Amino acid sequence: MDRIEKYREIVLQVFRENTEVPVAHDDIKDEIIVDREADRYLWMASGWRKRTGSRVHGCIARIDIIDGKLWIQYDGTEGIAPDLERYGVPKEHIVLGFRAPDVRQHTGYAVE
Repeated sequence: MDRIEKYREIVLQVFRENTEVPVAHDDIKDEIIVDREADRYLWMASGWRKRTGSRVHGCIARIDIIDGKLWIQYDGTEGIAPDLERYGVPKEHIVLGFRAPDVRQHTGYAVE
């Protein structure tokens, strides 16, 4: 398996692990949306909050594979990069795309 295919599987595994635990008190479902042609991976949540009756619909995390690196474009978790590292993705192949380019050099992850 080449590196890109391995990274595709890792992203899906990390998303699956995080979506296995249902939200306890609300009617909210997690979805994993995959665009393999463009190598875009989204973890979305949608549903209803029972107490307030308000709608929930939004992105929890988005990761793109660009030039052989995992670009975390959005991270609404406590930090998804360490999960990627746990599966063997080196820090130099993870870009915190949600951080400004001039800040990335201080994150310990790839700049681009």
